[in-house]
Order: sequence, then structure tokens, then C-alpha cells
Amino acid sequence: MTRDGVSGRGVDPQQLWLSPTGPRRGRRPFFSREVITVAAVTVADTEGLDAVTMRRVASQVGAGVMSLYSYAPDKETLLELMVDHVSGELPTNCAPTGDWRADLKTIAHLQRALMLRHPWLPGTLSTRRTPGPNTLAFLERALAALRPTGLDGAAKLEVFAQLTAFVAGHVAYEIAQAAAAQSPDRAAAEARYLAAVAADGHHPELAEAISAPGRPLTPEATFTRFLNRLIDGLDAD
Repeated sequence: MTRDGVSGRGVDPQQLWLSPTGPRRGRRPFFSREVITVAAVTVADTEGLDAVTMRRVASQVGAGVMSLYSYAPDKETLLELMVDHVSGELPTNCAPTGDWRADLKTIAHLQRALMLRHPWLPGTLSTRRTPGPNTLAFLERALAALRPTGLDGAAKLEVFAQLTAFVAGHVAYEIAQAAAAQSPDRAAAEARYLAAVAADGHHPELAEAISAPGRPLTPEATFTRFLNRLIDGLDAD
């Protein structure tokens, strides 16, 4: 067990998702796994993922730290619960249209919106996560959308994983760019630097690229362009 309760053993998904939650004996508990998870998500949304400690979450719900371990034995388990909890915000009752590329683009836009609402989420997806019930429900939607492709099951799972990784990486980039934009002096310095490099005669390809007509640079437009390139280039059997 490392500091703050993160273990390196991983989480047993069957025990986490299929076993009854909360203490089975003794007095009726004052809290629930849901309450604790919501508190952790609130801390992460407002203060960042680093602020999510067992002690911080305990103070958020007005509990002793030790009482939380009946619901989440370590921070790794708590992160699993948090990821699946916010995944419940993703709509899952939409039938596929039959146009799998359009459906995948819709799914990606939903994922991006979710990650922008919870900026800590992309970082948690860089490590292996065990899909909980909400995550599995959204995965079902994605797999149903991919049925017209004729891809086998393994390939469908790979496509969904590739799409999710793209969205997570792009949102992390968006968040970083938004933070950098708050420093106009730095942005201006970077623009001057690139202009100087492009004009030195040693980077003709860069000079041509910079001089090309600009494209819409809003975050939504940029994400859509990148997403279209990714999905429109996918092959199906």
C-alpha cells in the first residue's frame, strides 16, 4: 500500500461490482458507497484529482477515515467508483442509426463533453480500469453502433478503446491549451518564435504550413476535424 491508500495490486472487478456494498453486520451505516463516491467526484471536480484523498473525502461527508474503508479499501478502488459514477451521465438508450461512422462521432462528442465536465477524468483513463455497470452500458451502445461494420468482437473493442483514448488525449490537450491561453504573453512569444523559425530559410515546409489559410480554431471545430480524420479513415470488413 502506497501513501494515500493506492495499492499496486489492482482491483478485483468481481468483488467490486458484483458483491454487495457496505458493511453487512452491525449498526445501520450512516453512509453509502454512492454518497462517498459523489463526495470524491465533487472534490476532484473542484480541486483536482490530487486533492482526492481518503482523509479529504472523509471530511467531505463528515466521517472518520477508517469508516470509509468498508466501502472503498483504497484510493485505487475509489477511482474505479468515480469513473463509473460519472460514466452514468452518458446516455445509453439511443438506438443505432445504421450509419456507424456518424454514431461513433456522436459517441465521441458525448465522451468529450463528459471529460470537459470532469477534467480529472482523462488522466484516470491512462491506466487500466475495470468497467462498472455504467461503463458497460455505454460500451453496449458503442458495440451496437459498430454492428454494421462486420468487424469481429475483438476488433470492435479495439475501435472503442482507440476512440476513447483519442478523446481522452485530445481533451487533456484542450485543457492544457486553455490554461496556456490565460498567459497572453507566452502565446505571443510562441507566435513570434515560430514566425522567426519559419522565416530562417531552413524550414520551408513549416513556412508553407504557417502561411496556409487558417481554419476555425474553436475547440469544438478542432476536435471535430481531428475526429473526422480518425473515424472516416477506419476500415471495416
